Formats: sequence, C-alpha cells, structure tokens
Amino acid sequence: MSTQTQIDDSTSPLRRDVNKLGHMLGDLLVHHGGNELLDKVEKIRTLTKALRSNFDQDTYQSLKSEIESLEPPMRQQVIRAFSIYFHLVNIAEQNHRIRRRRDYQLSGDDTVQPFSLQSAVQALKRNDTSEDVIQNVLDQLSLELIITAHPTEATKRSVLEIQKRIANLLKQLDNPMLTKSEREKMEESLFNEVTVLWQTDELRHRKPTVMDEVRNGLYYFDETLFDVLPDVHQELEDCLEEQYPDAEWDVPNFLRFGSWIGGDRDGNPNVTPEITWETLQKQRSLALTKYDEVLVELMKRFSHSTTRVNVSQELITSVKTEEELIPNDKRWRAEQEIYRRKFAIILERLRNIGHSSLGYNSAEELLEDLYVIQRSVKKHQPTERELKMLHKLIRQVQLFGFHLATLDIRNHSGEHESAITEILHKVKITEDYSALPEQEKVSILKNALEDPRPITLLYDDYSEETQEMLKVFQTIRDAHQEFGQRSIEVYLISMTESVSDILEVLLLAKEAGIYRLHPDGTVESSINVAPLLETVDDLVAGPEILKTLFDMDVYRNHLQQRGNLQEIMLGYSDGSKDGGTLTANWKLYKAQQEIHEMAKEYNVKLKFFHGRGGSLGRGGGPLNRSLLSQPAETLGDGVKITEQGEVLSSRYMLKDIAYRSLEQAASTLLEGAAHISEESEQGHHREKEWENAMEAISEESLKKYQSLVFGDSDFLTYFNEATPLQELSELNIGSRPMKRKDSNKFENLRAIPWVFAWTQNRQLIPAWYAAGTGLQSFASESEENLKLLQQMYINWPFFRSTIDNLQMALTKADMQTAQEYITLVQDQEMGERIFQNIVEEYNKTKDVLLQITGDDELLDQQQTIQESVRRRNPYVDPLNFLQVELIKELRTEKITGDELLTEALLTISGIAAGLRNTG
Repeated sequence: MSTQTQIDDSTSPLRRDVNKLGHMLGDLLVHHGGNELLDKVEKIRTLTKALRSNFDQDTYQSLKSEIESLEPPMRQQVIRAFSIYFHLVNIAEQNHRIRRRRDYQLSGDDTVQPFSLQSAVQALKRNDTSEDVIQNVLDQLSLELIITAHPTEATKRSVLEIQKRIANLLKQLDNPMLTKSEREKMEESLFNEVTVLWQTDELRHRKPTVMDEVRNGLYYFDETLFDVLPDVHQELEDCLEEQYPDAEWDVPNFLRFGSWIGGDRDGNPNVTPEITWETLQKQRSLALTKYDEVLVELMKRFSHSTTRVNVSQELITSVKTEEELIPNDKRWRAEQEIYRRKFAIILERLRNIGHSSLGYNSAEELLEDLYVIQRSVKKHQPTERELKMLHKLIRQVQLFGFHLATLDIRNHSGEHESAITEILHKVKITEDYSALPEQEKVSILKNALEDPRPITLLYDDYSEETQEMLKVFQTIRDAHQEFGQRSIEVYLISMTESVSDILEVLLLAKEAGIYRLHPDGTVESSINVAPLLETVDDLVAGPEILKTLFDMDVYRNHLQQRGNLQEIMLGYSDGSKDGGTLTANWKLYKAQQEIHEMAKEYNVKLKFFHGRGGSLGRGGGPLNRSLLSQPAETLGDGVKITEQGEVLSSRYMLKDIAYRSLEQAASTLLEGAAHISEESEQGHHREKEWENAMEAISEESLKKYQSLVFGDSDFLTYFNEATPLQELSELNIGSRPMKRKDSNKFENLRAIPWVFAWTQNRQLIPAWYAAGTGLQSFASESEENLKLLQQMYINWPFFRSTIDNLQMALTKADMQTAQEYITLVQDQEMGERIFQNIVEEYNKTKDVLLQITGDDELLDQQQTIQESVRRRNPYVDPLNFLQVELIKELRTEKITGDELLTEALLTISGIAAGLRNTG
C-alpha cells in the first residue's frame, strides 16, 4: 500500500468530521444570510483555492474584486464564516488525535503508539535496562511545566467551552454501539452547538485583568490537570509492573505544574503584591475544593464495617483522639464504619483551613491521615488489588499540596538595581550604586550579605517604587508561612547581564528574612534565585556569570541550603528577536553545554528552565520535540518549560489530549535520561565536526539577520506598516502592555507582539529568516559539507528539530499572500526592496532545507502536518486579503469606525485560529 493510500485511510474519519461540520456551518450561513452569503463565501474560497493550485492574474483580480466589493454587514459575516471554520477544523483535528490514540490501544499488544509510556518502558526492557538503573533515573527525573499569561490565545473562555462540548459530541459519535435514534439526537446537539458558536461574540470587549488570567489558568487545573497528572504517574507505574513484574516500583512525582500568572511582574504594573496574594488564595481554594469532592466520594465508597474487617489499631486510635476535636454534628454516627468516621474528621479539618485552628496547618498533615487509612486498608484488601482511588488522592495531595501550583515570581533586573541604589544611598553606604563599576557593586553586595544586620530603614523612608519592591519580598515570606514553602520557590531575574543582578535579589531576600545569615554564621535560604539569560550576548556571558557566583562562599552557602541546585532560565524570545532563530537556538544549546560542564566541577545540580513560546519564532513546537532538541546530557538535570497561554487550550482543554501531550514528554524524558545513565558520556554522542559546522552556520546567519533588522534603517518602518502591529494593541488578549516602556524603540518591543504581527502577515520571519543564508553558505563550500548536514539531520536530534521547525515555518509562511501587505507600506519602493530581500531568503532557505532532508516538498516526512496546513491555507488566505483591505481603511480614516475595527480584529483572531501557533 502506498504512503498516500495509508494517509487517506488514516485521515478519512477526520475528513468526514471536517465535512460534517463544514456542512453544518453552511446551513447556518444560509439561515443567517441566505444563499447570497453562502455563495459569496464559496466563491471566495474557490478563487483562493484556484490561486493556490495555479497562480493566474485574472483569477487574482477576480478575487481582489470580490474582496473589495464586500460591504457591511456581509463583510463581517464572511470574515466570521472563515474564522468559525478554523475553530471547527481545530476541534476535528483534536478529536482525530484522540481517535488515533484509541486505535493504538485497541489494536492489541503488538502495536504500541510512539512516544507513549508503554513504548518507552518496552524500549528499556528490550535494551536490558536494569531495574536499578530505571529506579535511579526516576529518582532524578524532574519535569516542570509552567503555565503563563502571555496570551496570544485570542479565544474567549466562553468560546472554549463551546469548542469543548463540540469535541465531546464528536468523540461520542465515534461510538459504534450508538442506535440510530441516539446518533440522530447527537447530530442535532452537534448542530445546536455549532449554532451557538456562530451566535457567540468571539471578541473580548475589555482587556482581561490579571485575575481574569488567573481564573483562565485555573480552569485547566480544574478541568483536566488535577486528574490527568496523577494518571500519567499511575500509567508509568503500571507499565513498569507489567514489564518488570518482580521489582517493587516507587514512581516519584517527577511531573509537576507551576504558574507565572499572578507572579510575573516583568513589564506588567498590574501584578502587585496584593494580586500575588489573591492568586495564592484562589489556587489554594481550588485545591481544597477538589480534595473535598474526592473525599466525599471516598466516604461513600468506604462503607467497610469493623464487624466485617480487621482495621489497624493506629486508625482506631486516631479516630478516637481526633473526634473529640470536632463538633458532634460533624461526626459520622455509625460507630462500626470507622473509615467514614475518619473521612468525616478529615473533611472537617480540610474545610477549616484558613478559618480556625482546627484546620490542617500543612498538606503533610493531610497526607499523614491518608497514609493511616492506606496502611489500615492493606490489612484486609487483596494485595494485588490496591484501591486506586485512594492511591490517586494521595498522589494528588503530593503533587498539588495546598498551593495547587508553585507560583514563580519574576521581575526585571533594572527594578532591583533601582531599589538597591536607593536603599544603599539612604544608609550612606554609597552615593550612587547604579553608576559603580561591576566589581565595586559585587564587593558592596557581598559585604552586605556577609553581615547579619539589616540595611533597610523604616518602610516609609523610601519611594513608592522601592516600597513596592520590598513588599514583594515580604509577600513571599508571608506566603511561605500561610501556604507553605512550595507556594513560591523561585525568583526569576529578567535581563540578567551580570553577577550583581543576582546578588541584588539575594540581598532583597535577606532584608525580608527569606535569606538569613545568623550571627553564628549559619545560613537559611527559602528561595531559589534564577537568572534569565535572554539576549545572544547574555547567553554567551552566562557560563562566566555563574562560574563567578559558584566561586563565592556567600553564594555557595545559599546554594547549599537549596540542595546545591541552581535554576537557570533560558529565554527563546529575545534571543531570537536579537539574533534570529537559528543563531539563538545554537547559542542556547551551547550555553547549556558549557554551564552543565562547569557546574559538574562544582558539584552543583542544575535545572534548566526553557522559556519557550507557542510559536516557532519563540521556540515552540511539541513538548517531546522540545526535550529531544536539548543537549542530551542535560536531560538528567531538572527540566522546566513554559506552557504559554496560546497553547493551553490546544494541549490541556481535553483530558485525552492533555494526557497524550504529557505522556509524550514523560516518555521522551524517561527514555533519554535512562540511555544517558547507562551509556554515560557515550549517551550524548555528537561529533565535534557537527558543532564546528553549527558555529560557522550560526555566524553567517547572525550577520544576515542583523544586516536586515539592525542594518537597514527602513526596517522598523517596514515592520510597523507592513504588519497589523498597530491594530494588535486593540485586541484584548492580555493584561500586560505590548512594550516594556512607552517607546517605539525596537529593544522595548516585546517578543510576543513581534512574532504575532509577523505571523499575521504570513512572512513569519522570526521563525526562519537568515537560516537559509547560514545553511547555504556552509553547504555550498563543498559536496562534503552538504553530506555532513544530511548526516547531522539523520543523527543529531538538535539539528533535526531545528530543520523540522524551519520546514514548518516556511510551510505556514506564504510569500504570495504576504505580498498583499506591501500595499500598506507608504513608501512603496522601500517596501518592495525589503520584501524582495525576504522573498530571496525564503527561496534560499527552502532550497537548502530540501537538499538537507532529501525530500521533494517541505514536511514530506510529516505528512499529517503537511496535509493540515494545506487543508487550512485556502481558508486563511481570504482573511489575509480582507485584513489588508480593512487596515487600509482604518489607517486612512480620520475617524475610526467601531465596526471597521471589529472586522479587522476578527481577521486577526481568525488568522490566529487558522495558523495555530501564532505568537
């Protein structure tokens, strides 16, 4: 059977779902706008499809005429028709992923889905990996996923809810046991949900507050993560027991979630200490609610009677002692139902947390009560039939505690320096700390850290900004007391450029009592201080900054209290923005290598925190591919990755998809770490020749990138005019400003709108530009060089991931459609000049990628993705054409009409839905 036939067979249910939803949307168009609306949408779609098959000037002019002749209210309905179609296609594709997973599970023992936990454990067994090696790897394994509120997620919560209901109906329609009547009712429900989607306003009419973003983040914990996370751990335990039945397995909680939402202060004045506190309260409230629900259910099920089973004396004693503490009306009345009596006590203590002394002081106290029950159950429960629901609750409490998700605090290094400058000036240590050379700064900070005495004066002696900074650290201290130390574990420093940037935070922590030096010389520290290396220069300087810190006794004493663990965040966005995606990714890779090797000499453990975005220009892509692209030796270190706002719904809205995303990541990490553990240095084989090649490629790529972005004086004007950047600020998708300061300078523009804007106009240059020049310059030197690149693509996961992401970017970019945006540039000659530069680089990049992969077309080896992009393109193109026309009108109108702006924003939202990973 040919590959194409296999693809046709495997995707036929997907095409069926897309057609079904498309027909329903067509019926709705007729209902709301008559046949005229449906005919108009179909005509535009047919013309764009014809243009993609074979560009023809007459067809192009016909399409332009159709677009330009559209007038309200028809125009808005046409825009919405294409946008809603993408939402429906996205749902159908997610349902198909679930369907494919079930197909694997139903196909028998011989067929195992790639990147599943089952496949990873089977691979370990085939390789004769011993139980001891696996257990040792599990004990070291750590993957933290951090949800953020960088939302280029343009989809409203109410729209997400509708999408979820549609997805569930599609899943139910796959059930072959449905009767004709049941199927008809479900089809009717499906049509009604599509109708509601069409009749719902998809745009937000105000910017979300930080607390709105907090609620949106908590939605995923409530709907999926609270259940799915323990299920992934349980699945791994089950797979290990199946393959290694004679071993006793202990699967630790290696997979966790954290959050930045409510703690990320960098450039967001709306994140105050009060907001951080409210966030922690909301998180605890949800965790307690979820435990309450499970405990009530367990109480129903644990009807065991002491007249039928022997329970532990430990349980009996604990119940008799603790029942005295709770009111009579809260006690369980049936004396012989000992487990229910215990659960009644647990529930009462849980419900009193934060309200009275009866409440638990820590999650560990709750865990101990659950262990008492578990130990007792083992006395009468068949050993091979453990009560999984109780086991799962214990796992949930271990994972989520009373804090739900560890909240990271982040702020810009300049903010800390300003506060320290004022503090040191007030106590007459130095007149202007910020103006001092780095060496003098470090000396002053070391002296202050080595002195047990505080250097701060009374709170109101300082400016509002410094008071606010001090309050942040006091909030961390108070949070540790109220919610436990796991509630806030890390303080991240944006734009870390020097040693002093890190010591300043440690000094502020000392003033709040989070870091303490006692008069006898002993040290306490309850916060990790993590540098964020963002720009290309910072990545190069990073190893030396950390080496200097590791050589300082004062810093090593702090690290010792933190388990000799140093967390380092790597920023993908700003590095890519400053140096282009290929150079940024290589510098990130090298920085990890160098820091890892250096830290080994100091016996310091590392945790690399990858600040990836959802988009390709910001390090995006599937979780498992992100892990494979790291230096293999670092997989044994702790790994932490951001999960940006825009990918949360696609990865974590549906339980099956959430499970699949997490098991892919977990299986990749487990298999990779086990391989390294067994093979030692050989486990992360890569040739020096490959690294030399990447160094040369990166150097040429950087020159090309910077020659355009920084070397062309017209580039910033081109960017502002040839993209919908100005209009993006009106799309209410985040609480944070688009710029760090009220300035039009390139360095103050955030990476998110930078990428989002380029994605909208289909040029996508942050995701691929200059890579072609770098690769081609190396490949064209000799035939051996091209063969070397082909060898690197086959054998080096980092290089393969880099090339595959470039293929994806070029496939989603479209120079034919992008050319429309040149008409928005006032200086047409300048616009054409820069655009031609981009087109030439696009063609060069495409050619060299195909030479390296040996394929005829981009993504030939990933035909499912290739087909998905092809399926979407004819529907994205009309939105681009419409967007250009609307922006022209908006920028020439002296008075901006609300309807005109709404239509432009609808095209932005629609293109985002069509291209998926956007910003």
